[in-house]
Amino acid sequence: MNETEIVGTMRRTFTRGPSATRARPAVRSVIPCLVLAACASGSATGPRKQIMNAPDIARLAPYSSAVRTGNLVFFSGLIGSRSGGGLVEGGIREETRQALENLTAVMRVAGVSKEDVVKCTVFLADIRDYGALNEVYGEFFRPDPPARSAIGVAGLPAGARVEIECVAAAR
Repeated sequence: MNETEIVGTMRRTFTRGPSATRARPAVRSVIPCLVLAACASGSATGPRKQIMNAPDIARLAPYSSAVRTGNLVFFSGLIGSRSGGGLVEGGIREETRQALENLTAVMRVAGVSKEDVVKCTVFLADIRDYGALNEVYGEFFRPDPPARSAIGVAGLPAGARVEIECVAAAR
């Protein structure tokens, strides 16, 4: 079953009968989640997930740099760390550039590019850095940036000021 068939079946199932009118708003929010899960599950005969790690990107804890499932690649949060360890110097702009360079390295291993990124979540140790982050982020994801959330947090690994995680659609 392809994505269109799944959505059609779900709509027919959840929008028929006397209670359909009451259920429609809830169904509208559930359908995208179920479609995402169905499409990301991979084929029945293939592996459910493929682990990808960039050799030059330091990982500070036990996690994978990226995981592919079906046509989606989920990238773990990346900070502005250098390949030899430690954060780059220069503040939020330099850390953001380095985090995006680190993301690019992992994307190469995963076989996708920044044009394939559909959603990013940005964590900021200080939400007042939002404007500076946007300058660098906007240059990187030009001309059509992906959907994004930005969240101010109490702290990040290794004293980082920014961490960026993404989801990409693989070909």
